Amino acid sequence: MSKYKLFLLRHGEGAWNKENRFCSWVDQKLSEDGVKEAQDCGRLLKEQGYKFDLVFTSILSRSIQTAWLVLEAMGQEWVPVVKSWRLNERHYGSLIGLNRAEMAVQHGDEKVKLWRRSYDITPPPIDESHPYFLEIYNDRRYTTCDVSKENLPRAESLKEVLDRLLPYWDSTVVPEIRNGRTVLISAHGNSCRALLKHLEGISDEDIVSVTLPTGIPVLLELDENLRPVKPRQLLGDQAKIQAAIKKVEDQGKAKPST
Repeated sequence: MSKYKLFLLRHGEGAWNKENRFCSWVDQKLSEDGVKEAQDCGRLLKEQGYKFDLVFTSILSRSIQTAWLVLEAMGQEWVPVVKSWRLNERHYGSLIGLNRAEMAVQHGDEKVKLWRRSYDITPPPIDESHPYFLEIYNDRRYTTCDVSKENLPRAESLKEVLDRLLPYWDSTVVPEIRNGRTVLISAHGNSCRALLKHLEGISDEDIVSVTLPTGIPVLLELDENLRPVKPRQLLGDQAKIQAAIKKVEDQGKAKPST
């Protein structure tokens, strides 16, 4: 029997999503389409009668901006928003800034799919010679974390995302849910996938096939042990959702030559 509702949301399309580049910890705002996705998401949730008590985001602008736009469209701007680096997107290391389709041409679709989707494969780490290293690690937001800047990741597998996310989930998010609050987590494709893997008990192999499109809310109905009582629901027009999933999956494939 369902006792709690939890909503997960991958942020709206960001500028680098549009360019098909590994964005990761580079801070990007939403694209025009991403703004619309977030607003449409908020309107959908309002139409379906949902109300939030608390929103959790990462400390990346696209996650925060999405939460703001959703709450504004719902007429719930007053709802508290709590931010943590532990909900950040996966750190893609030296792949940050690279184009996924171009990578697929060089390394093959399957290799890029493993880098993007596999559970325990870590990409090569970022180092100080990387063009975005200083932009990330000199950013003042990373002085606010509960670990020192030197101990922040330089690259992560999905497993490592889950490892840094779970302590925050257990200590901060779970108590709010157990107190009866309806929670929205406005985060990223991989932080949401990692949490889904934990909650739904998805195998290391099957998580490769789990795709979350931007701006589509995911409803999880949980029992008293915070285990799902029914399959996750991606809310909205199902034909559009399937097209959006295919678009995400195609990002990591080599484009056919014309």
